[in-house]
Parts: sequence; C-alpha cells; structure tokens
Amino acid sequence: MKKVLLLACILLIISAGCKAQIKSPRFRVLALYENGGHHVAFTNAARPWLNKLAAKKGFQIDYIQNTDTIDSALLSKYNLFIQLDYPPYGWKEKAASAFERYITQGRGGWIGFHHATLLGEFDGFPMWQWFSGFMGGIRYKNYIPDFASATVNIEDRQHPVMKGVPKSFVVKKEEWYSYDKSPRANVHVLASVDEKTYSPNSDVKMGDHPVVWTNPNVKARNVYIFMGHSPILFNDAAYRNMVTNAILWAAKK
Repeated sequence: MKKVLLLACILLIISAGCKAQIKSPRFRVLALYENGGHHVAFTNAARPWLNKLAAKKGFQIDYIQNTDTIDSALLSKYNLFIQLDYPPYGWKEKAASAFERYITQGRGGWIGFHHATLLGEFDGFPMWQWFSGFMGGIRYKNYIPDFASATVNIEDRQHPVMKGVPKSFVVKKEEWYSYDKSPRANVHVLASVDEKTYSPNSDVKMGDHPVVWTNPNVKARNVYIFMGHSPILFNDAAYRNMVTNAILWAAKK
C-alpha cells in the first residue's frame, strides 16, 4: 500500500511539473490598445488573432486600454510592448518616461501599428518630440479619408520580419497617412507603398512613402507597421506572416 501511495505521489509531482512547464510562457507581451473610436474594428479583429497566435507560439499576452498603469515596474515584466493603434499623445508623464527608458535602454522590444504615428498637436496635447524622433523625425500631415487599396513592396527581404513574405502584396483598404517628410534618412525601411497603385487614385501622396520600418538607433528591437486600420488585414496571409515575424523578432525569439 505504501509503495502504491509513493508511486501516486511521484506521478502527481511529475504531472504538476509538466503542467508548470507547459504554462510557463516563452516570453510576455503587453499590448496597449484603443477600445473605441474608428479603430475599434481593427482592435476587435487583432485581439482574438493575437490570442490564438500566443497559444500557438507559447507566449503570454496581456492588454491595457490606457497608459495610467504604465511605469518601469510594469514594463519590466514584459519582453515586448505592442502599441496596437494607440496614439503617441495624451500619455501620463510617468508612462512616457518609463516607455522612453524601455526603448532607449533596450529593456524590451516594441511594435507599433498605424495610429502610433499620429504625431502632431491633437486633442489639446503637444507633440511628443522624443516619439517623433523615434519614428524617424516625422510629423503627421494628411491621410486618405475615403480609403484606397495599394501595393506594398518589400525593400529588405532578408530582414527576419519579412521572412516568407512575398516581394509585394496588395492592401485592399487603408487610409494611407502622409508625413511632412520621409523617415528614410533616420530609419531602416523594410517596405514602402507604391502610390501609383492607389485605387481610387488620390492626391495625398509623399513620393518616397515607407510604411514598415525599424529604427536601429535605439537599443530596443522595434518595428513600425503602418497598415492597421481595417480588420480585413487579418484575412491576408502576407500581413499575418509579417506581424508574426515582427513579434518573434522584436521579442528576440
């Protein structure tokens, strides 16, 4: 009887250990997202997709809807910070300072989508100058309010973010932002949009128009992905592949 009980205890310990190993995530992600406004449809599509990706790739993802709780202690728990269509203004001062340290000191990685380059004076808030520099020294200028489809061309196919991504793919619906200048001189461009392919055509053009880039001048691995307005983006295998690659690369996995 004692042998049976001992065996049972050993099996329970082994089972508990296995469960602990299964539950231990490869890395942790914190996603800041908007839960309202005209970007909510993208968020509503992104969250379940990210949750499935987390389960598949073995990482943990947590969500917050504002910057109130962001500080260095919170960020220290995460390998990657995702700015999921959240603008770069209106942040609490403590949050902004902690985020800057997180990026400049390489305490974790960062991925920003779409709204993260809405740089300027909005809703009574001044432009976050540091963030503008982080994004290549740009300022938001204009956008295509009625949306347009366009072809995105990959410029650096050797970069890990673009592994398995075709040399070009069509984004069927986007409100392409333009900036006061191209960030190219200050960042490493991974992809750009061909403005000649806008359908319908638009006068809101930049010429040189990067849409995916990384800033090698900070210690944190970082990727900005402009496309992030319409939920139909997650129907596109090229887009899903690129985002998956970006998460694993920025988290150093």
